[in-house]
Amino acid sequence: MNILEQIKVKAAALHKTIVLCEGEDSRVVKAAQDATKEGIAKIVLLGDIDQITAANPDIDLTGVEAINPLTSDKLPAYNAKLCELRASKGMTPEQAAELLKDGTYFGAMMLKMGDVDGLVSGACHSTANTLRPGLQIVKTAPGYSAVSSFNLMICPPQGNQYCPDGLVVFADCGLNPTYTAEGLADCAIATARSAAAICGIDPKVAMLSFSSKGSAKHDNVTLVQQATAIAKEKAPDIKLDGELQFDAAIVPSVGEMKAKGSQVAGHANVFIFPDLQAGNIGYKIAERLGGFMAVGPICQGFAKPLNDLSRGCKSDDIVAAVAITALQTQF
Repeated sequence: MNILEQIKVKAAALHKTIVLCEGEDSRVVKAAQDATKEGIAKIVLLGDIDQITAANPDIDLTGVEAINPLTSDKLPAYNAKLCELRASKGMTPEQAAELLKDGTYFGAMMLKMGDVDGLVSGACHSTANTLRPGLQIVKTAPGYSAVSSFNLMICPPQGNQYCPDGLVVFADCGLNPTYTAEGLADCAIATARSAAAICGIDPKVAMLSFSSKGSAKHDNVTLVQQATAIAKEKAPDIKLDGELQFDAAIVPSVGEMKAKGSQVAGHANVFIFPDLQAGNIGYKIAERLGGFMAVGPICQGFAKPLNDLSRGCKSDDIVAAVAITALQTQF
């Protein structure tokens, strides 16, 4: 059983309800069918069911709950709650009604009100369209200064000597262009917990830089050093070290030479990049030259599970996102 199959099995055991916000997209509709047939989660699909079935005559939506945001009997309660949440911004019932016509805003209210356990959107809308209602309605989890993202990097079939778990985790590869030291620390803590809950691995977190343990001096290095100190203080139970160059993080002999005595150096399986440029470049190098399969980016740091899809995603990617979102309900 491969990593994704294991994730699906674990998700199915939780019996969670996940809302897919884009019933107008055939990939989403097929994912709703497949996730339901595989028993990964109970699926709520947003949209007009007559239009959905007419546009997708070959898809069987037996077991999928379809809700039309324009006619739902939950609209009055959602409208009132949205006005309450956005009162400081002067939200009126009329403005709230307009927002709730958008499937992602409606889905975010379902999540906020506890009518679903998680949300997946973004197949045919921008990242901003998914994250904005998440930040305005669901908000960040207690103790986190910002949301972040991570990618599961699944080893190629032939394996990799530096990948004994069958995968590694990269962050942040898709969300925040820059970080404060506190934000980078929060990203590291969230990613470690995500790796443990979703992948079942013992996370060993490397805070990456072009320097190892003070071998170079620069403001960029100082940021990673400060983030490492903050993360260790906030989550002393996590195996985490930095700053480390990538080879010091993953190659035992180099780790021993550059960071002697570290419980992470040479054995890391969770890699925190110092900024989005490095993370995005790094995961695409691993994917294209190293043959790794990249799953994500997966959002973390929200008060409840909410995930954004790539607009180039396939239906299988959406099913994987559903399974991961279900597992995120555990923390």
